Amino acid sequence: MSAKAAWAGVVLSALTSVVWAQATSRPCDAAVSEDKPGPACLMSHQAIGKLAADVVYWRLYTYPDVAAAQRDRPEQGTVVEAFGKVWLFTVGAPALGPGPGGQHVADVGPIAVERDTLYDAEFLKSTFSVGMTAPIHVHSGPEAFYAVSGGTCLETPDGAQVGRGPGNSLVVRRGPPMLLMAIGPEPRQGFALILHDKAMPPTTLVRNWSPQGLCQKELSGH
Repeated sequence: MSAKAAWAGVVLSALTSVVWAQATSRPCDAAVSEDKPGPACLMSHQAIGKLAADVVYWRLYTYPDVAAAQRDRPEQGTVVEAFGKVWLFTVGAPALGPGPGGQHVADVGPIAVERDTLYDAEFLKSTFSVGMTAPIHVHSGPEAFYAVSGGTCLETPDGAQVGRGPGNSLVVRRGPPMLLMAIGPEPRQGFALILHDKAMPPTTLVRNWSPQGLCQKELSGH
């Protein structure tokens, strides 16, 4: 079965569940403090196109100012201001490093992709208080997470992935329903990359799967 056919099955299952809805990414509001817990917001949407690789990495750099980051930004790169810093995000093969003035922060991956798919990238940020969760949802492509602070737990039918402390990162494949939770000991501030099929909605909320409480167990330390 092709990946697109499998994804169609996921969406069909969602359609036949009790409730489903396409999720929309709300743009980030500069007037809202980043210290205030709340749902993820969209910082940037970037057309990526086909990727000439089976796996890619999400590369994160910081810069002293926007002008310096823009000078180093490749055609498909994204510059954002978040959590007190200027960031440059790129998606592709691992690089040797940023240009003059940039500091390499992380390479998140490997992220499995399909060579024949036209991709778009959504870059989001969020601040979660300890124990806060995102609604259960699915994506039409892989998702990657990078935490500036706090702990991360992601539960899917495959089990739970856990990352703790500043700089923790996770990657989840396209398709499975998921629950994201901040597991402390401090509020979680971080970014997400949804690398989705351009022809499909990036995110769909679903209610046809129930988590087994694996992240709640991580939160309570059991």
